[in-house]
Amino acid sequence: MFDKTIVSIPTWRLMSESFRNWRGMQQSGGRRIKRSLFIDASGVRFVRDDEEQQLMQIHLLTDYIGRKQAELLAWNQAQGNVAQMSANRRRMTNIGTFRAYALAYLKSHVDINPNMTCMVRQLEPTSQGIPLEIYCFTRTTVWVEYERIQGDIFDYLITVMPEFGLSLYQQPSGADMRVGLRGETVSQVTADWVRER
Repeated sequence: MFDKTIVSIPTWRLMSESFRNWRGMQQSGGRRIKRSLFIDASGVRFVRDDEEQQLMQIHLLTDYIGRKQAELLAWNQAQGNVAQMSANRRRMTNIGTFRAYALAYLKSHVDINPNMTCMVRQLEPTSQGIPLEIYCFTRTTVWVEYERIQGDIFDYLITVMPEFGLSLYQQPSGADMRVGLRGETVSQVTADWVRER
């Protein structure tokens, strides 16, 4: 379809095998993005008070944090003295706040179709991290434009994650092992690798 070639399909294949019809997607006015960011679980934690104030400065989070603070305050007050102990108190997490930010970012993105489903959800944790799935639809169905939009969104979200104290999970590489075993820095290992090539 995309390379403009003509293809003949034997009639029996239509009955015995499945095929993908792109017409529905093209007529819907949007192309689905469904991809996960795998968050390193070791970085997931509660948001500190000073961080809360800093995150309030991010305009896409101002309303969310205000609502969340009120919700948590009401819940904690209803618990009475029990909420004095840290484990009994509800608090904001960095992964939950990042999830809210990612959703607000998508909803404000000019290339995301506001009339179609848009969500950011946490999937079951795996040995490769905690999947945070981005699920939304672009305004275009043109493949090249779709890939550009998807790339821009993920470039941005990956880059902004450290603002929330989060990072992507990544399988250890040879350089990581050298850093751990020899006590070298990643930049030293990288410089050695470049010299060896």
